[in-house]
Amino acid sequence: MGKEKIILTGDRPTGRLHIGHYVGSLKRRVDLQNAGDYSKMFIFIADSQALTDNIDNPEKVRQNVIEVALDYLACGIDPSKATIFIQSQIPELCELSFYFMDLVSVSRLQRNPTVKAEIQMRNFEASIPVGFFTYPISQAADITAFRATTVPVGEDQEPMLEQAREIVRRFNYIYGETLVEPEILLPDNAACLRLPGTDGKAKMSKSLGNCIYLSEEPEEIQKKIMSMYTDPGHLRVQDPGKIEGNTVFTYLDAFCRPEHFERFLPDYPNLEELKAHYQRGGLGDVKVKRFLNSIMQETLEPIRNRRKEFSKDIPAIYEMLQQGCEVARAAAAETLADVKKAMKINYFDDKELIEEQVKRFSQE
Repeated sequence: MGKEKIILTGDRPTGRLHIGHYVGSLKRRVDLQNAGDYSKMFIFIADSQALTDNIDNPEKVRQNVIEVALDYLACGIDPSKATIFIQSQIPELCELSFYFMDLVSVSRLQRNPTVKAEIQMRNFEASIPVGFFTYPISQAADITAFRATTVPVGEDQEPMLEQAREIVRRFNYIYGETLVEPEILLPDNAACLRLPGTDGKAKMSKSLGNCIYLSEEPEEIQKKIMSMYTDPGHLRVQDPGKIEGNTVFTYLDAFCRPEHFERFLPDYPNLEELKAHYQRGGLGDVKVKRFLNSIMQETLEPIRNRRKEFSKDIPAIYEMLQQGCEVARAAAAETLADVKKAMKINYFDDKELIEEQVKRFSQE
């Protein structure tokens, strides 16, 4: 058990994916997929989880599933190397979640920092949907169902993964070594841990209107970059500017590569020199933003073009998703069978139980 290296990762279908998703997870997934270090890779669209705070708007979730699938393919996720599936189509996940609920206390869920933050952000207060509240439990089911050894997430998800690990340890302690305990894989670029919105807010969010989408048209990308938050104290070109908290430089940390200077800004040999000039004064925001725009246009153009090509055959996208769901369900069913055997609720598959009962009642 646990000898195979398996990745499990996914996204809630809240709409088109943005560059925060790209640097935080999508690009890494493509690299991991192509590296060949993992025997299996499961990527799911978490529509069941999205319904926990959109239960009155299922059409929104349904429409967003295809948006996410298109973005996956456009970014380079290959269905021949990774299994892409829809969470709600794997009923075994619900059953696993039900069993895991008995391993976690309400007070433990209430202490989960991620859950607390999400509840506050959505203003649920005392009206918390049970499904949303128990998200760490369903996430543990998602991870363990596919025997994932590795879960690539941002640092904000560390408390969720730790709770999944607790559930695995408790289950294995009670019922014997059955489930695989996952390890977290954080982004290797610090700037990618959580890309801020274009307005400098801590989180890029569709609801805040501060996103640059992967499928954005060139004119809209340029418009958003040129109006991006920088250093409010950098009023004149000659003024020294701050790098810390400056969204433009945070984006450059995430996207800029050495070859970009030769192509788009040959005045500087590297990003450190560009930062140094900005900090000592004499470098305007417009010049830096134009450099960032050139980089973003080059990065997003092939993704946008691939997405448009994939969108020409939507039935093929659904067929791909259906095939992925079939593969995922078979894998989850194997794990569920092991769980039920460990919990001794596999009544009709347990021949020893039947024979035992025959002997017991024959002696009465």
